[in-house]
Amino acid sequence: MDNLDRRAVLASGALALAGTATPTGSAQAQPGPRPIFDVPAVTIPIAGEKEVFPVRRIYCIGRNYAAHAIERGSDPTREPPFFFQKPTDAIQYVAIGEVADHPYPSLTKNYHHEVELVAALKSGGTNIAPEKALDHVYGYALGLDMTRRDLQNGMAAEKKPWEIGKSFDHAAVIGPIHPATKTGHLAKGAISLAVNGTVRQASDLDKMIWSVAEQIAKLSEAFELKAGDIIYSGTPENVGPVVKGDVLLCKLEGLPDMSIRIV
Repeated sequence: MDNLDRRAVLASGALALAGTATPTGSAQAQPGPRPIFDVPAVTIPIAGEKEVFPVRRIYCIGRNYAAHAIERGSDPTREPPFFFQKPTDAIQYVAIGEVADHPYPSLTKNYHHEVELVAALKSGGTNIAPEKALDHVYGYALGLDMTRRDLQNGMAAEKKPWEIGKSFDHAAVIGPIHPATKTGHLAKGAISLAVNGTVRQASDLDKMIWSVAEQIAKLSEAFELKAGDIIYSGTPENVGPVVKGDVLLCKLEGLPDMSIRIV
């Protein structure tokens, strides 16, 4: 092949390649994968703000008040903290001043209330030092860790995971989140729950075995904590059953009351 023929072949190949390009000379972008359906984001309103708090994970600590640990058959002087999780769509938001209808769940005949302080994280990490832990807290809320106690106890007796007793629809009742810049960090203050006007649970945050800062530090040893994580920090003693028609009133010093009606 002489030089003239070689130049013709090269030129025709270049023209063929040019025919696959867009008029601007760049390849058209292909659309990326799209979800086959939408999954709504779970968010919690922030008191006094237009923004909402997106929930990433829900952590809960067990037996974090000495008297409650004792009533659950545990020794609070020896037991290290332990945690479990609830699905994010277990959130039931209760607005300030509202008495929200809360459905009595299926499968249980022994449905219990557990009033708790909830901490909401704005950042996270791993192996967080306790003295730095509160730097990651965005704010606080009042919450209820609702529990199908008979299912929890039954699974525990069989040495099986008791997720079915804790992780179900509406099991994570919560009020609005209050920024720590306005409330300060809540380490003490009266916490209580009344059913139909009769106080059942009454204690103080300073009676927690593990403080919020210590809980964050311990959790970060096992998980990488991130913004959007919330932590139910444990319930005082005298948890007990509720039935349809009961009205629960939750109080925590420094935050507005929260109330639900079992339906």
